[in-house]
Amino acid sequence: MDTPSPLIVDTDGAVATWTINLPDVGNAITSTDFIAAFESAVDAVNRDLTVRAVILTGTGKIFSAGGNVKEMADRQGMFGLDAIAQRYAYVDGIQRIPRALARLEVPVIAAVNGPAIGAGCDLATMCDLRVASERASFAESFVQIGLVPGDGGTWFLQRAIGYERAAEMTLTGDRIDAATALEWGLVSCVVPHEQLLTAAGDLAARIAKNPPHALRMAKRLLQESRTGALESTLGMAAAMQPLAHHDAEHEARISRWRTT
Repeated sequence: MDTPSPLIVDTDGAVATWTINLPDVGNAITSTDFIAAFESAVDAVNRDLTVRAVILTGTGKIFSAGGNVKEMADRQGMFGLDAIAQRYAYVDGIQRIPRALARLEVPVIAAVNGPAIGAGCDLATMCDLRVASERASFAESFVQIGLVPGDGGTWFLQRAIGYERAAEMTLTGDRIDAATALEWGLVSCVVPHEQLLTAAGDLAARIAKNPPHALRMAKRLLQESRTGALESTLGMAAAMQPLAHHDAEHEARISRWRTT
């Protein structure tokens, strides 16, 4: 019998849907199999210019519990290593996920179908956009088990909701519900659970209707603008814009605009 994939990939036209498929461990994202599958999915999308948006969700009732707490308690895998070896295990393990998403060229939408806890919360904040089921909740819960966000969560969370609210979530570890996440700007909308993938699909379709090269360059500019100086952003925009001007999609759309 074939082992189920830890990440189900389904592509429909210009939109790819990635579903975390590890329900027995709460869709934990720390296994080497999942990380390798995730990187492969990113690289496949980057090579396929027909894909213009990605939806990321979880199977079952949970988006992701983050780390595998049972493995931590039993000191299994990387959690059984000494401190120095664990440091490199983080670099060569879960930290590959934010690095992979940083090089993903198309927008990714987190469709948060349930609890997003610890590294699962961080995974949602690594995405460009987030929509939530009314059943979703979020917790930066590392401190409650005596840990810190080892996957870059302190970098992503405060960029999503600001320093003060990120500090509240990180330093208390308390969970917030979907309504609070909407109020704080962590998600762009909250929808009835059964409408989640439809809402995410509608958003993806609005993105995917745009020319692929301009879309990928626009995402890169957004990412660089989060940390880069204005002058460097202006320089990158000046270099990218001529490529867009000479793209066939731009020419076709300008021609259609002239006739309307």
